[in-house]
Amino acid sequence: MSSNQNINVIKASGDKVAFDENKLRKSLVNSGVSDDDINLILEYVNGLLYEGISTKEIYKKAYSLIKKSSKSNAARYKLKKAIFELGPSGFPFEILVGELLKLEGYEAEVGVMIEGHCIHHEVDVVATKGNTHYLVECKFHGDASRICNVKIPLYINSRFIDIQEKLKTKKESQDVYHQGWIVTNTRFSDDAAKYGECMGLQLIGWDSPRNGSLKNRIDKAGLHPVTCLSNLTIAEKQTLIDKKIVVCKALLNNKNILNQIGVNNPKRQQRILSEIKGLCNHKSYYVEK
Repeated sequence: MSSNQNINVIKASGDKVAFDENKLRKSLVNSGVSDDDINLILEYVNGLLYEGISTKEIYKKAYSLIKKSSKSNAARYKLKKAIFELGPSGFPFEILVGELLKLEGYEAEVGVMIEGHCIHHEVDVVATKGNTHYLVECKFHGDASRICNVKIPLYINSRFIDIQEKLKTKKESQDVYHQGWIVTNTRFSDDAAKYGECMGLQLIGWDSPRNGSLKNRIDKAGLHPVTCLSNLTIAEKQTLIDKKIVVCKALLNNKNILNQIGVNNPKRQQRILSEIKGLCNHKSYYVEK
């Protein structure tokens, strides 16, 4: 056990919690960092800890150390921050969720207008698998301190009920099961989670549910956003997002995109593609909490 087990750290939410070396170790393992490098990083981090240090400072130091040995591992470790960088609008996050569902075997479409019993609704992602129809709302937040309180599932469920009432009148929907989902890149309040479970809504947060959290699903699918990449500039990443190219795998499937955004140097292109291949081909062994 670390000698720093009694040191408190400050999370992005402002909460004060005891430093957990095992949690940091798990995040490094999940990012593909080697055992030797993990031990070196933990030794370094333990040496810089002090009472009230922010988790942001710990993350920045660990990230810089990982990046020295493997940019692909560093990109994977950066996943949470990279999703925040998809903003400020929530549309790139909707694209990411849609692509994730497609890789998981769903037919998915982003930004669909659906007629309800009372009014029309724009649903972020509409997905189907078998005889089940999923209406998915994506709640994107630009920082970790913001969460989905109970007002979010209350509002989403009212829309879902309105749509469901209309679908009941359509013959093609008689034998189809409909379910509402809410996906967020942060987390849900206790009341929001309780309400969602009670009403039959599927709530997917950054680290919940335990066996299907957003971070777990993205890493297992190898579907990381372009904002993870350290070999692209901020401007280049934004240009890709403006073109609705949100996931790294899209660059592997169409290398000409790099030329289109002004990355013409062959050696630099190779560095970028090498980082993407290492990121997308990684086999995740997520250690659940």
